[in-house]
Amino acid sequence: MSGGVDSTVSAVLLQREGYEVIGVYMKLHDNEAYHAENFRKVNIVADYLGIAVHYHDLSEAFRQEVYDYFVEGYRVGVTPNPCVMCNRMIKFGAMIDFADSLGIAYVATGHYLRKKGQFIHKAVDASKDQSYFLAEVRREVLPRLLFPLGTWHKEDVKAFAAEIEPLKDFATQKESSEICFVENDYTEILEKHMEIDHEGEVLNSQGDVVGKHKGYMHYTIGKRRGFSVHGAHDPHYVMSLNPDKNQIVVGTHEKLSVDEFAITQINLFEPLKEFSCEIKVRYRTQAIPATVTIEGERGWVRLAEPVFGLAKGQFAVFYEGERLLGGGMIV
Repeated sequence: MSGGVDSTVSAVLLQREGYEVIGVYMKLHDNEAYHAENFRKVNIVADYLGIAVHYHDLSEAFRQEVYDYFVEGYRVGVTPNPCVMCNRMIKFGAMIDFADSLGIAYVATGHYLRKKGQFIHKAVDASKDQSYFLAEVRREVLPRLLFPLGTWHKEDVKAFAAEIEPLKDFATQKESSEICFVENDYTEILEKHMEIDHEGEVLNSQGDVVGKHKGYMHYTIGKRRGFSVHGAHDPHYVMSLNPDKNQIVVGTHEKLSVDEFAITQINLFEPLKEFSCEIKVRYRTQAIPATVTIEGERGWVRLAEPVFGLAKGQFAVFYEGERLLGGGMIV
């Protein structure tokens, strides 16, 4: 329970379905004022439902498994996805361990996605579907997960909360940010740990120096501003990063086109080696038909049509229609 409307309504729905509900607030970072306010909200819900609620400090595990992974990813020139790793290691990793310590059978969250049998499916509300972020969750924990909002639309969740007097304020509060520890821009986090403002060279795809940039960590694949390209008439986009030399490589839009790539850190919800599916290469992208071949700890993806701005470190997530098959990290 985060103090937001989604986990609040999830708790109410589960209790009404007959589950014995116990709330857990996860402390994931060190903003004490942030946690105090959210835990105050959680206790409003707990009082209304008459349930116990735990304040569970997972900040050290979160730092090691998610925050440090995020910072290190940008340092080595890839684009990390902390939400995918948080779901694997914390929300459906450490929280499963905590449930075990309390003798609790199920872990439920306010994620928008559905469970059908032992598999995850996309949410009914396509605009809020979060199945992408669970592609790396361990297969063995799936039977223990509950997602009460999988068949709901966001506006109906808010309307439901608004009808309950003690909870009506939850319906109008501001949505939480996508990455909980990033308030504005990811570079604000990086600046706390390293110097990121080092002017460097901009190269074209032939290796010629064509301009300057302000430091490679300011750039992700596909970015088109914040660097100079001498004499360019067409827009140029970041194609790759070279952290060792503090260089970025840029090119025109068509040079961002990719239709084959490799993956590692593969996680599948059933044993598959060669298969056809639809793939999302980022959360906010359309799924594209593809074929996947898995050999040991690596896999190869061939897309039916090219994508633009494929970023190492992001996750390619596999679907069969509405069903989530798993995913792997792009390398």
